[in-house]
Amino acid sequence: MLINKVSESIAHIRTVTDRTPELALVLGSGLAPIAEKLENKVILPYEDIPHFQMSNAPGHKSRLIFGDLNGVSILCMQGRQHYYEGYTMQELTYPVRVMAKLGIKKLILTNACGGLDPAMVPGDLMLITDHINFMGDNPLIGANEEDFGERFPDMTQVYHPELRAIAEKAADDLDIELKQGIYISYSGPSFETPAEIRMMQNWGGHVVGMSTVPEAIVAAHSGVKVLGISCITNLAAGILDQPLSSDEVLVAAGEASGKFVNLLTEIVTRL
Repeated sequence: MLINKVSESIAHIRTVTDRTPELALVLGSGLAPIAEKLENKVILPYEDIPHFQMSNAPGHKSRLIFGDLNGVSILCMQGRQHYYEGYTMQELTYPVRVMAKLGIKKLILTNACGGLDPAMVPGDLMLITDHINFMGDNPLIGANEEDFGERFPDMTQVYHPELRAIAEKAADDLDIELKQGIYISYSGPSFETPAEIRMMQNWGGHVVGMSTVPEAIVAAHSGVKVLGISCITNLAAGILDQPLSSDEVLVAAGEASGKFVNLLTEIVTRL
């Protein structure tokens, strides 16, 4: 049973630290520098935690970090697993299950993504207001374990209005433009085609990426409040007359990391 595996993971973590933060942060591509700001760190490599999978995506490390950000105790995933790496939906969302049982009440999900709106430019930050799951799978498929949540969780307000309001106020006070919109998840690892991008635009999507949504679904199932913030690193296929590359994503994420770190630090302080 899933709950038994989660208990084994937690038992190992508890041999290293007894910290019980209520806030967790998942770092997307190119956002590893945020973890370097943490103080009083306790680092656990994924490979040492029973049932955790490694992250092999560019720009991702595979470490679970307990630490303090601006005096606030948090748990940080420095690197996530992706569907395109060959992991099942249950495997890539497993860390969220563990964090929920560790006592996490609020989860900030970050990512690097492609912009569907020509008005967005690389380096822009976007508050996720809702999502569309275009991955062709769902992490809740299979037998439901009541230890985690009900069979049919409500997804009306996955990205919690209270947390979004805090993020908006933090951005305003820091004079950081924080756009808002709908995130569409796509399995990858190939980038989307221009035809797919036109379809997503017609759906009302603002950005597209290869993560975040499965984690948000499982967090909602587990009763964890979610805040999602995207960093636009490129305009999606067909919007500009140029090919896409993962190097472009990492460079743009790195260039935007300074203001992203400042915003996340302020949000964490207010949460």
